[in-house]
Amino acid sequence: MAVWAACIGGTFQYGYNVSIINAPTKAVQTFINETWSERYGDEIPEQLLTFLWSSIVSIFTIGGLIGASVGGTLAIRFGRKGTLLFNNSFALLAALLMGMSYYASAFELLILGRFLSGVNAGVGICVQPLYLGEIAPRALRGAMAMGTSIFITGGILTGQVMGLTELLGKEGYWPLLLSTTCIPALLQLLILPWFPESPRYLLIDRGDDSACNLALKQLHGGENYHGEREDMERERASATGVKPLKPWELFTDKTLRWPLFTIITISIAQQLNGINAIYFYAEYVFAEAGIPFEKIPYATVGTGACECLTALTCGLLIDSLGRRVLIIGGYLLMSLWCICFTITLTFQTYSSWMPYLSMACVFAFILSFGLGPGGVTNILITELFTQTARPAAYMIGGSVNWLSFFFIGMVFPFIQYCFLVFLVVCCLVATFIFFVVPETKNKTFLEIQSEFLRCSAVLLSQLPTEKLLSGHDSLGI
Repeated sequence: MAVWAACIGGTFQYGYNVSIINAPTKAVQTFINETWSERYGDEIPEQLLTFLWSSIVSIFTIGGLIGASVGGTLAIRFGRKGTLLFNNSFALLAALLMGMSYYASAFELLILGRFLSGVNAGVGICVQPLYLGEIAPRALRGAMAMGTSIFITGGILTGQVMGLTELLGKEGYWPLLLSTTCIPALLQLLILPWFPESPRYLLIDRGDDSACNLALKQLHGGENYHGEREDMERERASATGVKPLKPWELFTDKTLRWPLFTIITISIAQQLNGINAIYFYAEYVFAEAGIPFEKIPYATVGTGACECLTALTCGLLIDSLGRRVLIIGGYLLMSLWCICFTITLTFQTYSSWMPYLSMACVFAFILSFGLGPGGVTNILITELFTQTARPAAYMIGGSVNWLSFFFIGMVFPFIQYCFLVFLVVCCLVATFIFFVVPETKNKTFLEIQSEFLRCSAVLLSQLPTEKLLSGHDSLGI
């Protein structure tokens, strides 16, 4: 229930805002043209219309970058739960601005509303996984942290369904469609206050033992919280006298060099592996595959349903198979489907059934992403860092993720043989994870940190031995 309360106004909003903007494309462009004509007595130039529409779509990523950049700082100052509650103010204001834009005849409100939606999504995707990772029992940390991925895909699917013409996808309904982002925010404001703050934050950051015990009892039960409390005490002892690190301090700490390089790599790969290109340009991809135009919205809903289903499956498997098997296997399967999709696109005119084989490759690609990289990436960011470094790590990982998100949205239309590019990315990342990232299943954060240091010491043979030893000492190992 705590996962549901945190995610409905967190990463669900991210997924919902990514997909909901696709349906009203033509209606919003018509609105911009009519508004321009009312103001200036002439139709808007085609290039300017394209620029304004692109601004409405892409300003979301700029807001997300800003939200991710401040999310960790807010989480330290106001707590994980407090930041999530405050974050809903951005979503409510964004919904109001986008809903009122039509009645005010001001397309500028759409741009501002999408920017605020991006800030909301950026803070949410930074702070919510932080909260989930810190409240979860060690044995269920993977499954609970999968709530991030499950609700992202659930948000994407919900946005796709709401955008169908049978619901709010009709031309005159677009202000209502865009303002529905207020519903998840209101739900979180009603539900999340009933759940406790992160016990790790209360104990390690605030030093509030009694509040930590109350939170643990509420989450784990009065008889079952002692083991989690012992793990937190060990982590608190290792962090004694150490203040929460700033993002730039992570780059100067040699003991965190490989964990930091790892989260930067997997955050970039999460966007550059091709998955968001499919959602950004769903119509383009399916048109290239030969799918009839009138069937494309339903095919797009199918992609969202596939990813949501595999995210749920990954949540069931992650604490039994482990993180490495799922993420490496996912990237290798995505590499295979990139090859198949490129081949079917090349020969799609040779047979009437070839376009549908291309579509099958797209669905297989999405299934493979949801089974591994889509869910495991955020969990690794939680697990590779201890309490003092984790918020800064999420700020860095989130910022890199949003920059990559913006980059792929800009360059995808200009890449020839784009899935061959994604093939190279998937193969390189799978190789990197195989050689660098240790298994983190059912281990404490200190055990993971210690194992990562041992693994990276082999790769960092040039690093003086005394530096590694001092790094171990600072962790209390």
